[in-house]
Amino acid sequence: MPSVYLHPDLHCHSYYSDGVLSPTILAHQARAQGVDLWALTDHDTLAGQEEARASTKALGLAWVSGVEVSVGFLGQTIHIVGLGFDVRHPGLQQLLATNRASRVPRAQAMAAGLAAQGIPNAYTGALRYAQEPAQLSRTHFARYLVETGRCRSVSEVFRHYLVQGKPGYAPHQWVSLSACVEQIRAAGGVAVLAHPARYKLPVLQAQLLFDTFAEQGGQAIEVVTSAHTPAQVQQYAAVARERGWAASCGSDFHSPDESRCSIGAMAPLPGRLQPVWELLGGRIH
Repeated sequence: MPSVYLHPDLHCHSYYSDGVLSPTILAHQARAQGVDLWALTDHDTLAGQEEARASTKALGLAWVSGVEVSVGFLGQTIHIVGLGFDVRHPGLQQLLATNRASRVPRAQAMAAGLAAQGIPNAYTGALRYAQEPAQLSRTHFARYLVETGRCRSVSEVFRHYLVQGKPGYAPHQWVSLSACVEQIRAAGGVAVLAHPARYKLPVLQAQLLFDTFAEQGGQAIEVVTSAHTPAQVQQYAAVARERGWAASCGSDFHSPDESRCSIGAMAPLPGRLQPVWELLGGRIH
């Protein structure tokens, strides 16, 4: 495998979590967009990894294993992307299973909150957009509310119903940051702090997140992603340099109709950064 990748995309989602396309279709789209290194990073599941690996191999596209894990930190949900791990590692598999199991009671609580607002059958409706109950997320509920005409877009549903303080929001007890990073590292992978600008943390809390992530063994930060403005790209590039972290990049693609950009449609990493793939070595296939 080459040591330099000019057009990587190391963050996207299939219908095995809250995306809408299969891993095979995503791989073909990545190849068509000129992506030369790809990772499928579904939320808390490895169900699509074998299909993703086989599809990229058939297309001659470099692939690395991936997952996006939800963790709890200071009462907020933080996302950690794992790259280049052994998908058969039992500790990581158990950690992901714990998160998936906790999604069902949360989804039931969300449905109850929506029912109290005169929106019945939201659990059943959301489940039509998921492969199984253990995959249910706010995005699946949002798609159902768009289908019923409550809102015009997924983002509108989130603003009115699914963020903290709104009737369809339910808190969630995710696995801990330390347990997540520990299991990604134990499985031979690299832990990446995903889209840090999305968390809206005060300065001191953001510094505590960075410190804790580093202390637990985190090695990289997502610098270029669809959630970041050009100014934020430069901001987190500076964080990566200051802390000696590798830099990652990914579209965070979910759907042609909902995502900010398509697979591979991101700016390149800024200069003077260590790309995360330099840490992955022989784990790229």
